[in-house]
Formats: sequence, C-alpha cells, structure tokens
Amino acid sequence: MKKSFIEVSFPVKEVSEESSREKNIRHGHISTLHIWWARRPLASSRATAYAALIPAPENNLEWDTKKQFIENLAKWENSLNKTIIEKARKDILEANGGKTLKVLDPFAGGGSIPLECLRLGMETYANEYNPVAVLILKCTLEYPQKYGRPQKTKDGWIEIPLLEDVKKWGNWVLEEAKKEIGKFYPNDEDGSIPVGYIWARTIPCQNPSCGAEIPLMRQFWLAKKDTRKIALKPIIKDKKVEFEIVGQDNNFPLDFEPEKGTISRAIASCLVCGSTQDDKTVRKLFQDGKAGQRMVAVVLHHPRAKGKIYRLATENDLKIFKSAEKYLEEKRKKLMEEWGIDPVPDEEMNQDDPTTVAGRGYGFKVWGDLFNSRQKLALITFTEKVRLAYKKMIEEGYDKEYAKAVVSYLGLGVNRLAIYATMFGYWHNTRELVNPGMGRQALAMTWDYSEVNPFGGNADWQSAMDWILNVLSHLTQIPPVEVEE
Repeated sequence: MKKSFIEVSFPVKEVSEESSREKNIRHGHISTLHIWWARRPLASSRATAYAALIPAPENNLEWDTKKQFIENLAKWENSLNKTIIEKARKDILEANGGKTLKVLDPFAGGGSIPLECLRLGMETYANEYNPVAVLILKCTLEYPQKYGRPQKTKDGWIEIPLLEDVKKWGNWVLEEAKKEIGKFYPNDEDGSIPVGYIWARTIPCQNPSCGAEIPLMRQFWLAKKDTRKIALKPIIKDKKVEFEIVGQDNNFPLDFEPEKGTISRAIASCLVCGSTQDDKTVRKLFQDGKAGQRMVAVVLHHPRAKGKIYRLATENDLKIFKSAEKYLEEKRKKLMEEWGIDPVPDEEMNQDDPTTVAGRGYGFKVWGDLFNSRQKLALITFTEKVRLAYKKMIEEGYDKEYAKAVVSYLGLGVNRLAIYATMFGYWHNTRELVNPGMGRQALAMTWDYSEVNPFGGNADWQSAMDWILNVLSHLTQIPPVEVEE
C-alpha cells in the first residue's frame, strides 16, 4: 500500500508558524464564537488532514510543489480561497478513487478537525458528550451547512437567510432589552454614552485608631499612552479617601505614582493611616462579609468626539445602580416563577479549586457571586429576550429547528456578553477598553473592575453579535459537501 504524504515528510516549521500566527487572528475565526480551551489550530488541522490523504511524492520536484501548496493551504488568508480549496478537494478525491471520504471525530471538542475536514470536501461526523461542545459543533458544522446556503430574494438579490435572521433577531433582542433596562445606563446630559463604570472593592482598615475604608486598587491609571496620560489621584479628606481625575493628553502633573495602588498579592495598604493588612486578614474580611465595593469613575464616549472621557462617579450614578438592584429583585422573582429555576446561577463553586476565586478564600460561594447586581439584571434580561425571540419566531411561522439554530447564535451572544460583564473584567489603561474577566483557564481575584454598558462600548451586545456574525459569515462561505446516497 502506498504511503501518504505525511508518512514521508511534512513542512512542520512552516505550518507551526501559521498555527502560532493564528492565535492573533480574530475576525471570523471560530475561537471567537465560544471559548474552548483545548481547541486545535485550524492551520495544522487543515494541513495535516490534507497531507494524510494524498500520496507521498514520487520525486523532489513533486515534493517541492506539494510542500509549497501545503504551506499556502495552511494560511488563514487562504481558508476561503476558492482555487486553493477546490484543488485540495480534487487532490483528495483523486487519491481515493473519486470517492467522498467519511470522517468521524469521536471527541470533536471545539470542532477544528471536523471543520477542516468539511472544508476539504469530506462527509464529516462529529461527536461529543460535553453539552457546551455540542452547541459549539452545531453552530460551527451543522447549522451553517444546513441553513447557510445563499438564496435569491424576490428582488433578485443574493442573501444568506441564516446570517440575515441572526442579525435581525439579534437587533430585536437588543431593542427589547433596551426598552426594559436601558434606563439603568443613561447618557450624560451632553449626550456622552457610558462605556463602563470603574469599581473598587473595599475593606475597612484594621488599625483600631483608623477604621477608614480602603479602596482596593492595583493602580490608578485610567489612560496610559505616550500622548495621553490620565489617572485617578487619591486625596484624603476627613479620614476618607476621595479621588480627583488628573492629567490630560501631554500635560500630566506627576506629583504622585499612579502605578502604586493600595493592594498587591492580597496585601492592602491604608492610604489614611499607612497601616498594612496582610493577605490572611484581607481574605478573612471577605469571608466574613466585611468587604464592599465602591463606584469610583465612569468612562464615556461622545458620538461626535474621538477618544474616551472620564469623570468621577456621582450620587446619581449610585442612585441609578441602586434602582437597578431593586428592579433585579422583582425581575428575578418573576423569572423564577416562570422558569422554575433561579435565573441567576446558584450552583456552588468548588471551594477547593485554587485556580478560581472560590478556592482562594475570598468568600465566593456560587457562580452568581461573580456578577454585581446590575450585571445580573442585564444578563438575565438578555437571556429572557433570547428565549422570547424563539417564541416569537414560532408565532411568525418559522420552522422549529431553524428557529432553534437562530437562537443558538443569540445564546452565544449572551455568553460573549457574560465574559466581559463580570466583576473580574478590568480596565485596560493602554488600550482604554475592558479586558474580559473570563479569558483564561483560571479566575483570579480582581480588586478593581470595570462594569460594561451592554448598550454602548467595546464589549456590549452589539459587539458580541458582530463577532458571532463574522464567524457565521466565514462558515457559510465554505462550499457544501456532496453527500453520496
């Protein structure tokens, strides 16, 4: 039996470089659909599948030609290149007697291998027992192939119904959610839109003669760029830490050190009396429910201006947050009666897992503890609207399975929103945006965090849906596979 190409040789270095580069490719890549920690690179999945299914080269010239082709095939830029993909499909068919191969991945995970086999023209089957992986696979492999084919409209235009419906109902969810809870994220009087709210967790100073509230902040920078430096400057007034916003563009008064915050490695320093609270004391205060939080600043942008605007949080900002807190109680009770379960996740966190805040002794007990009140309200509201979107689609005569496909992508939108809408997403001062709180295989403690506005900003609902639509657009452009009867 003749050996396959990969049994003789393979451009390991070149494909590895493409696989590594792929980590920085975002728009349209399936990694942005939903996190899957063990996801294989698409570049290596595509290149190895091809090399395993074509015969070994018979001479050096053929080797050089095939090697160069595999290198081009591995590039992300060529993943939808019609000429290259059609040639790869043709080579595989010819090598296997013109018969469409069937591929089964019994532990498909994030779907990289079956997706690339599908791209290369194989009849692909993927299996998983993890329900999250099953959803990812359906949204990656099944729905785009089943419902993502271009169709002519009555006006003669070409459109992809699945793509258009996900966009349409994503906008419907946004508008319905905004009608209900948009009032809890009001614009400023000048029309500036809040991007996020910066919070600091707090503990009481344990010096008996002090007792001041310590805002736990790792540093005080708001914007730290070569031409733009803005910071929160702490000021002591009547044994209380207040703040003022200092610095603007090139004019920054460096009369304090913004890099030096009040906490590092769970050791906190009181700005009022200068005393230090060790890590065990800090953790004990959290466990005993003596820690709190304080809204410190608001980040905004104006539609007619460039860049972010910063201002201190006001009593009105806090009043609005409190009203959202009150509305959460009503909303939570209503949905609990309708759904029969608590809409806020009440499953216990593993208290023995040191990779999460629960296992590191900060008093977090259930998964719902990872969100503040307004974040909980936003997430359960968007979840409710996604469920209602499915109901409304059925009422309008949509096929049930198709409607299920559409709301699956909307559900992934809620997931993308939740990645940022936690008490663990911090403000990235050099990029001036919110960093995701759930972006790695651990959930570390975040002392100061940024609460996103789901209706405006870099991590809002529209942004979440844009990422998903980019992926769906890519997936629906993969040519269909002709399945033999």
